[in-house]
Amino acid sequence: MALQTRVKLAKLDAPKVHGLDHDTLIRIYRTMFLSRRLDDREIQLKRQNKIYFQISSAGHEAVCVAMGLFLRPGVDWIYPYYRDRALCLMLGVTPLETLLAAVGAKDDPSSGGRQMPSHWGQPKLNIVSKSSCTGTQFVQAVGAAEAALYYEGRPKALAQAKKAPLGEYVNHERDEIVYVSSGDGATSEGEFWESLNVACGKKLPLLYLVEDNGYAISVPVEVQTAGGSISKLVRNFPGLHVAECDGTDPIESYSVCKEAVQYCRERRGPALIHAQVTRPYSHSLSDDEKLYKSAEEREEEARRDPISKFALFLVREGVLDQKQIERLETEIDNEVRDAADQALAAEEPSIDSIRMNVYSPDLDPTSVGFAAEPHLHGAPKTMVEMVAATLADEMARDERITVFGEDVADASREENLKHVKGKGGVFKATAGLQRKYGNDRVFNTPLAEASIVGRALGMATRGLKPVAEIQFFDYIWPAMMQIRDELCVMRWRSNGAFKAPVVIRVAIGGYLTGGGVYHSQSGESIFTHCPGLRVVMPSTALDVAGLLRTAIRCDDPVMFLEHKHLYRQPYNRSENPGPDFTVPFGKARTVKQGNDLSIITYGAVVHRAEVAAAQLEREGVSVEIIDLRSLSPYDWETIAATVRKTHRVIVAYEDMLSWGYGAEIAARIADELFEELDAPVRRVAAMDTFCAYQPRLEDVILPQTSHITAAVKQLLEY
Repeated sequence: MALQTRVKLAKLDAPKVHGLDHDTLIRIYRTMFLSRRLDDREIQLKRQNKIYFQISSAGHEAVCVAMGLFLRPGVDWIYPYYRDRALCLMLGVTPLETLLAAVGAKDDPSSGGRQMPSHWGQPKLNIVSKSSCTGTQFVQAVGAAEAALYYEGRPKALAQAKKAPLGEYVNHERDEIVYVSSGDGATSEGEFWESLNVACGKKLPLLYLVEDNGYAISVPVEVQTAGGSISKLVRNFPGLHVAECDGTDPIESYSVCKEAVQYCRERRGPALIHAQVTRPYSHSLSDDEKLYKSAEEREEEARRDPISKFALFLVREGVLDQKQIERLETEIDNEVRDAADQALAAEEPSIDSIRMNVYSPDLDPTSVGFAAEPHLHGAPKTMVEMVAATLADEMARDERITVFGEDVADASREENLKHVKGKGGVFKATAGLQRKYGNDRVFNTPLAEASIVGRALGMATRGLKPVAEIQFFDYIWPAMMQIRDELCVMRWRSNGAFKAPVVIRVAIGGYLTGGGVYHSQSGESIFTHCPGLRVVMPSTALDVAGLLRTAIRCDDPVMFLEHKHLYRQPYNRSENPGPDFTVPFGKARTVKQGNDLSIITYGAVVHRAEVAAAQLEREGVSVEIIDLRSLSPYDWETIAATVRKTHRVIVAYEDMLSWGYGAEIAARIADELFEELDAPVRRVAAMDTFCAYQPRLEDVILPQTSHITAAVKQLLEY
């Protein structure tokens, strides 16, 4: 692998210059060469063990620089690929900033030293934080492009976004576009196809650049892509402008990029550029391309190297002579050397800083500021009715809020609203919202869970407040990558530069006989393992109103779990508490005072614990019941207080006995409060939800009152 790039003149058949003056041509070459030199310096530093990873942009420089001539930093929104070094340099990222990321410095503007090199992100340039996951950026870019169109028709929402935390980076211009790029390999990801479906359906101003270097690590393009050409596969998407170019030629790339950018700025729809580039270095320094590329392939790539080709072009056109090129290269060498020296001397982040920016430093949803008294009025509402009422109140207050998911609208065909009642979700939790607030604020999505969450993330990055619905918890798993690796770590990985305050409403739990294995799952413990994500689960209509309002008003991503079994129960109804009622996260509710034993629970098990406690009360047993209602964070102080009070405790929950959420609570009680216990901690949990052969699945899913009563008596006899 070459460590130094020197121009070797090669045969070139290049088109004439079109619309590019002398200074622009020199800028193109300077940026291309600077990008390559930064790659070379990082490779050198990696071999000296002064940085920890390197992934190069070599071979991709020409088309990236050409694209950089048309994108406007701080106006257009950029979702870059890790090989987009030359583009980021064109947009304003400095050599020092790229090397600060390489060494993991505290002052690295992309992540504060938290991510690997070439994971770009700068809010002042609208370069959105990049993760290591391939393909996840496509649906996020769709959400950002949707925000562009939304702000065009909703100036009040833009004004509200500017006043929110990090609002100084919220901006919008009427001809802005969103750029998203990837290699040829990432086009195999489902999010790529999901994004194209939405982008073409909504005619979004979204520009795709696929930089095809022929390999996804070691997998060649003909194995990766049917027919070996992604542009051929997508040509029949309606309204999609598709173009191909030699991505090693900045002049040809310039012409193709100009046309595609103009297409998007004119709001004619999305565009896709398929650029054929090279990868003269291995995928990364953890890879050796000699293991799978023949010598002939590598020699052919060397002949197409964009640096040497464009240098010869400049000489032939009389723009620069050989000595001028050498002087320019020496100047760049000195610039890169100085930047490397500064980066190597830069301060490392402190160990303690790892806990910074996990959650919002500006709004604390656990604070007393979210503890508000209800002002009850009107007829009692069920939980599902309270969801709709709370969303309606919040949407009236905040025009940034959008509500979307599968079947959430009253009717996607608006002309039908005059003739039909409207759906509003399979459980009617969003009924009437589309009629009241319009099709741009409440709308149905394709059946694509990763796309739902990814689009919400892109909107939230732009300052909107999306409330997305996953119809059943059982079907959330296609969105897991977007939730765990993108949504909940956006603030942390960007060191607080970006945020994603998305609310994901999810119907969860067992609720009917015959619901089967795919409409009865509980797995809340999986999502409480996600740092940066708040998880709440109300058991009453009053708590639905307070917790949902807090979820929307806080500045963190929230998973709002709504138990299906509780949606229409009469025992948990409540009058409307008013449009300002909020409940702090991390504060449990004492359902019933007692002295003999404590039951710690949440969700649908709360009522069953109440029934058991009433039966036991007649037998002279006084039971205290704690409804956690907030699972991450949870109220350890209230748990500890009730254990110290009664000295006997049952943790009742709807999940697996082993590795479930309640198991963690029980383990902590045994670990920290063992001396307070007069008997071992007992757990009453759901049995394995996959035992669908049981005669009544609901009996399997939910711990029954009899189970709780029996456990109480066993503890009292201990």
